[in-house]
Amino acid sequence: MAWLEKFLRAKPAIWALIVLPGLWPVWPLFVTADTAALTDPLKFVLHHLGLVACVLLAVVLTFSPLRVLWPRWGIATALNRHRRLVGVSVFAYALLHFAVHVLYQYDGTFDGTTAQLARELKKTFQLTGLVALVILLVLTITSVNAAIRWLGARWWKHLHRLVYVAAALAAWHQAAARKIFPLQVVWIFGPVVVLQLARIWKQRRAAAPARAAA
Repeated sequence: MAWLEKFLRAKPAIWALIVLPGLWPVWPLFVTADTAALTDPLKFVLHHLGLVACVLLAVVLTFSPLRVLWPRWGIATALNRHRRLVGVSVFAYALLHFAVHVLYQYDGTFDGTTAQLARELKKTFQLTGLVALVILLVLTITSVNAAIRWLGARWWKHLHRLVYVAAALAAWHQAAARKIFPLQVVWIFGPVVVLQLARIWKQRRAAAPARAAA
């Protein structure tokens, strides 16, 4: 596993793992000319970008619990070196997803945009997706070191816990958009829930002796 740890420590490797999934539509659209993808290519790209954003969000939320649960595991340490990069990439994919949605929804004309946008925001999954995007924007803007100094470490940490709200909203957005039982959402966010619960259990178990002594 030493080779994997070394691989994950390299920033170019992480860049490749982030960018390559986003380029996947090139294959079915231009290489294999997949019929299903070509039927509505913009919709295919729209759904794919949303999926990648959700997967990367789930992935970055596993970094901290992995480090807490296995503090001596080199792979967990290597992954946590790239939390900011992966976190910003989540917003980048979410923003691209939103941009493609606008192109798909308005056909590039933007006629009656305000009225149509108001109608869309009445749909719960549209509203939750937009709120999640705004939260990710705030977290991206404040991800720089200057923001930590300006807000203070304590308040910065509290602010960035909103990522869990964004994850819950993104999961709801993805599930509601499909209008069927969201098995895909379970596969994406289920492991995050399990790891987060395990982290909380371990941290509380470690703190129990200290509380008993007090």
